[in-house]
Amino acid sequence: MACFFIIDVYIDKSKGRGSYDDYIEKVKPIVEKYGGEYIARTENVTSLSPLRKPDRVIIIKFPSREMLDACFASDEYRQIMHERIDSVDARAVIVEE
Repeated sequence: MACFFIIDVYIDKSKGRGSYDDYIEKVKPIVEKYGGEYIARTENVTSLSPLRKPDRVIIIKFPSREMLDACFASDEYRQIMHERIDSVDARAVIVEE
């Protein structure tokens, strides 16, 4: 069954983006290697809640939960994840069909 990975990204204006842009470039081929398909990857976000105002939203569809888990547990991903962790506040949910 398909599985969606939905990420809200919050960028600290005082810190800037750090190495997040480098991470964005590197993560795409890793996600695609594991069957991930980007549905949305944008900073064009309109918040409908004062409690949820992300600067960027990413929605990725994976063919299965197993493929999603394999992607983010992979050595390739582990080598770059610090670039995201050190740069932005990213909050994710997994939605399974």
